Amino acid sequence: MDAMTKMWLSLAAILVMGLSVFLITFARTKTKGVIRGVLSLVAFVIMLAGFLAGLVSIT
Repeated sequence: MDAMTKMWLSLAAILVMGLSVFLITFARTKTKGVIRGVLSLVAFVIMLAGFLAGLVSIT
C-alpha cells in the first residue's frame, strides 16, 4: 500500500472513530431504553471498524 492510501485510510479511521464517540455521547445523554442500547451497539461496531481501518493503515 502506498503512502497516500495509508494517509487517507488513517484519516477515514479517525473520522469514523469521531463519529462513534459522538454517537455514544448522544445515546447516553439524549436517549433511554432500547434505543439507547441499539445506538450504543451501533457505536461500538463503528468504533471497531475504525480501529480495524487504523490498524490496516499502520501495517
